[in-house]
Amino acid sequence: MTATATSTPPRYAPDASLRSTPETVIWGYIAADRTPVLRIQSGQTVRIDTVSHQGINTRQDPVAYFAAAGIAPEHVLQDAIDIFGKVKRAEGAGPHVITGPVYVEGAQPGDMLEVRVLDVEFRVPYGVNSTGPGSGVLPELLAQPALRTIKLDLERGVALFCAGIEVPLAPFMGIVAVAPPPALVRVSTKPPGAFGGNIDFRHLTAGATLYLPVFNAGALFYTGDGHAMQGDGEVDGTAIEISLTPTLQLIVHPGAGTGMKWPRAEDSANYYAMGMDTNLDTALKNAVQQSVDFLRQRAGLSAADAYALASLSADFRVGEAVNTVKMVYGVIPKKLFAQNPGYWYRK
Repeated sequence: MTATATSTPPRYAPDASLRSTPETVIWGYIAADRTPVLRIQSGQTVRIDTVSHQGINTRQDPVAYFAAAGIAPEHVLQDAIDIFGKVKRAEGAGPHVITGPVYVEGAQPGDMLEVRVLDVEFRVPYGVNSTGPGSGVLPELLAQPALRTIKLDLERGVALFCAGIEVPLAPFMGIVAVAPPPALVRVSTKPPGAFGGNIDFRHLTAGATLYLPVFNAGALFYTGDGHAMQGDGEVDGTAIEISLTPTLQLIVHPGAGTGMKWPRAEDSANYYAMGMDTNLDTALKNAVQQSVDFLRQRAGLSAADAYALASLSADFRVGEAVNTVKMVYGVIPKKLFAQNPGYWYRK
């Protein structure tokens, strides 16, 4: 399947669409050895259906699982039912169902893939928060599994958490990835890495951009693990897990990924520099180093001046605390700089 080119990508009308079917998803792995399910040109836009693993990674089928929470059968995605019946998760694989890969023509190892988030659509008006013994930052807190199906009021843009508490919606994709280096072949969807993956970066809402280093021909792009909203850290182990459809523009920057150690991002207000490690202190050090390196490159500062500016003006936050590899990110306000390059998205 190959998309046709357009000179100016429309904001919401994509060049190509990719459904989430048993043939176009993979369960638990980000793979460098999987045949592409779609091919597009650099600069094209693609609308990608995704399916949450919640309601699929159970013994019950999705209809029965969600019926227990008062969800009518007609509100359960047929995609989820099909995937539950036909796709099996291998032992040792991660929990997530992801769609892809998308082959971006011209992308080569050492390039950088720019992922512009044009839109993120809800597929269903409910999601799941799932925690319990051994989960999250406080693995000993709970003695029993705690599975909560949370209904959404999409017109008002809130999640109906419980009586008297509503949480504003801010949908984003938890997994945004290129395939890992070929020597790794396949990696679990659970821990993030230089290839992106399960970074659970809550700022990747519509209008944000993620930059990823490319390790394989075609980049081999995947996405999944939709979240209706999430706080930094995802501390109980999950967000409001939900099936979403993002519309993305994928742009190849030749040679620009050679010096990238970790993904980075930006939106109209901030630059974001990420650092990762299994140790949270080391993840923080990596994020600070990435921020210093960015400031030196962006503003021509010395190491001392960049370090000082990072201390004075950047905030460092734990973006991901629960998936083996921790992610810390530095928030660098664009208003620090007298001049900034034009950004594609304006509110």
